[in-house]
Amino acid sequence: MLVVKIGGSKGVDLERFLGDVPSVREPMVLVHGANHELNQVSEQLGHPARMVTSSTGQVSRYTDRRTMEIFMMVYCGRVNKTIVERLQGLGVNAVGLSAMDGAIARGRRKEQIRVIEDGKPKVLRGDYAGSIQQVDTRLLRLLLDSGYLPVLTPPALSSEGEAINVDGDKLAMEIAAALCADKLLIFSDTPGLLRDVRDEGSLIGRIQRDEMEQALEVAEGRAKKKVIAAREALERGIGQVVFADGRVDGAIQKALAGQGTVIG
Repeated sequence: MLVVKIGGSKGVDLERFLGDVPSVREPMVLVHGANHELNQVSEQLGHPARMVTSSTGQVSRYTDRRTMEIFMMVYCGRVNKTIVERLQGLGVNAVGLSAMDGAIARGRRKEQIRVIEDGKPKVLRGDYAGSIQQVDTRLLRLLLDSGYLPVLTPPALSSEGEAINVDGDKLAMEIAAALCADKLLIFSDTPGLLRDVRDEGSLIGRIQRDEMEQALEVAEGRAKKKVIAAREALERGIGQVVFADGRVDGAIQKALAGQGTVIG
């Protein structure tokens, strides 16, 4: 069992990446993001992205209700269905879902978030973001057992029945753990975890389980969230995590062969 996460950054070549999906012979769940597309559409609709920095230095999107409406339109609609269209054209019987469908992922919506803006601490309310607390795999297993490829995207569902923005890497990790996946593959617009984000030749090819803290110190920006997700994946029993390049031909097969950053 594989869980594969393809990021939604500008540099990812989604068309090229999806071309490798038919080569996968084992059951798989594909989780995707759409961050760059969301930024573009939000700008076009006159509601540009507002990025905030937490007191711990984590950068995230402030998701007010209008942003969540655009989020669902882009993630669950435009991008999810474009992926399904492409995979169906390649002969893969894909089914597009959000993590809300069938209450696949539930979590807690944060009532307020503490951020630093202009060097000053602030408390923001009205944010539709949260953390995953529970995963129900029944719908996914039903699809997998029937030969379908689930294509899954945020948002998840809050305990109050609201859509909540959850981190895509964390969603992929939770799905992988709940399905007892053998491997979790996380693709982005870099060859893997880099010692220097400005130098793609500084790839870290292997990280042992006892080296995760050192990896966190090296990671910058969104890479920190990926390393945290990988660490938790190993703690939850997933055999191996690979950070790999989503811009190349045969991306999945190359990751399975160990190209990228292999963790575990």
